[in-house]
Amino acid sequence: MKLERLNQDKIRIFLTFDDLMERGINKEDIWQDIPKVHELFNDMMHQAYQELDFEVNGPVAVEVHSLPAQGMVVIVTRGRGAMLAEEDHEDIQDFYELEVTLDESEDILFVFRELDDCIQVAHKLAPFLEGDGKLYKYNDRYYLLFEDLFVEDKVYELLIALLSEFGEPSTESKYVLNEYGTVIIGERAIATLCQYFKP
Repeated sequence: MKLERLNQDKIRIFLTFDDLMERGINKEDIWQDIPKVHELFNDMMHQAYQELDFEVNGPVAVEVHSLPAQGMVVIVTRGRGAMLAEEDHEDIQDFYELEVTLDESEDILFVFRELDDCIQVAHKLAPFLEGDGKLYKYNDRYYLLFEDLFVEDKVYELLIALLSEFGEPSTESKYVLNEYGTVIIGERAIATLCQYFKP
């Protein structure tokens, strides 16, 4: 579980599928109102308090973005006046008023330390995805984004395995990249990287 403060009243939590499996939660459970999902949310809020000094009380907006290869991104926004007194922290779960928005994304987004890693993986992916992909640069890292992929399950699993060999699933969203990142190759990134760079 990775937490990040976006502003005074908003945090982002990245949950890998391993985080979910450790708690006995699968992808479908997230969309249900069941006790173990409530426990997960309480754990997230407790960790947010410990690591980021982020306390909640009253209305809380929760956006859950399911990413097929990466896991879940949960964005929690607290309403005005959502500060708790220190002594009330143990009763924090009694103060939640959740407004949950769910979004299941089919996008695949991986981050790479070096451009060379993107070039290497592009040559491995080319037989399957020559016409796909966008390449971004953000915070001195490189990002490959694949949207609306239509491939067989076996090919999909192979793609994820190859991407994981050279990079790692991104905790950023494509919206952050579009707003703050630099588009290096706006379309056909795999074919373009293969055309201009040798492995």
